Amino acid sequence: MPPRSAFAGFRFPPDVIMVAVRLYLRYNLSYRDVEELLIERGVVVDHVTIFRWVQRFTPLLADAARFCRHSPGDRWYVDETYIKVNGVWRYVYRAVDQDGQVIDVLVSARRDAVAARRFFRRVLAMLKVRPSEVVTDAAPVYPAVLDELVPSAWHHVERYANNRVEADHSQLKHRLRPMRGLRTDRTAQTIITGHAFMQNLRRGHYELGIDAARGLRVAAAFTELATAI
Repeated sequence: MPPRSAFAGFRFPPDVIMVAVRLYLRYNLSYRDVEELLIERGVVVDHVTIFRWVQRFTPLLADAARFCRHSPGDRWYVDETYIKVNGVWRYVYRAVDQDGQVIDVLVSARRDAVAARRFFRRVLAMLKVRPSEVVTDAAPVYPAVLDELVPSAWHHVERYANNRVEADHSQLKHRLRPMRGLRTDRTAQTIITGHAFMQNLRRGHYELGIDAARGLRVAAAFTELATAI
């Protein structure tokens, strides 16, 4: 028996769902903005349904794209930024490499050694690669965590050395600004993961949509991934 498609049971065709998810992840739009754009094209769908599509399909798309993703570089820049989830501050651990690829993201209620260890364990288990250099700020939790998990890596702490990832945080903050607030840690993790996935896709870190014209590569990549889920 062939595997069941992720789109089975949905009233709308896959191409409509993929357009809605792509628009939301690609542009600084709210769910209501995407609803309006679809209505203009003759597709009447509620913004709550679009929210459910984004939550349902973003992890599936990012997971399917893993097999087409370029290996990250050997220099990792790691830092935390902060967001509000349901009115409460949360930390977002993020890592990028020297080529601008977002390696991973993690929403955490705390900023401590437990959270840092969880982040690095998650990254190392997912990618099966080890960095030769890790650049962080001067947070005191990192040396022990790195000595434990990646003892061969040079831990670099120097003023301004981590500007690359700190500047990249602004891309995430810019995307979150039009939203009407994140309600749960789970939805926040999905949206931030989707943003990182879209950043990497647009920056050419996947072997997806490579035969399409430059302005059509993201759309072509979503079409390819839709067949895989």
